[in-house]
Amino acid sequence: MNLLHTPANPEHPAMSRAFVNESEIGEGSDLPELPLSEHPNYVTPQGLTQLRERLDQTWRRLAAIDPSAEGSVLEMGRAEREQRWLQSRVMSAIPVTVPAAADRVGFGATVDLVDEHDTPYRYRIVGEDEADPERGRVSWVSPLARALDGARVGDSVTWKRPAGDVEVEVLAFEYRKAP
Repeated sequence: MNLLHTPANPEHPAMSRAFVNESEIGEGSDLPELPLSEHPNYVTPQGLTQLRERLDQTWRRLAAIDPSAEGSVLEMGRAEREQRWLQSRVMSAIPVTVPAAADRVGFGATVDLVDEHDTPYRYRIVGEDEADPERGRVSWVSPLARALDGARVGDSVTWKRPAGDVEVEVLAFEYRKAP
């Protein structure tokens, strides 16, 4: 079951939050829960630390909300929802120890690639909550990470992208503790 697109009522599709008038929501508890991934929650040690830090920040934000302030019910509802989501992610986290060395690309590897136009790429394969492609971190469930899984230096793999498939060659990879 795809948890990200399951409507609450099968007769009516789920509506994006962007189309909901928040002044009509009422209580903060009426907010829908944030979606949880259907995949195992593999994380690097740094990723688990980041999740815990975000959870601590959310607790502090909740504690700082003035319940008598205008909009506080909605603000508390949002913060409580984020806190529940973060708690779930921390509790379900499966830390993966990054190997010091390996002969194949896998979780935690930083990989140097080049495509057929000699465009270079560098990505680190990380957990879903750590992914930030603009900063060179891709989720282990992304099409690129799946294509690279098990590859060796010199291997070419097909990176299936919405903009079209691209053949990339693994130039080098390394495992390191921190990006």
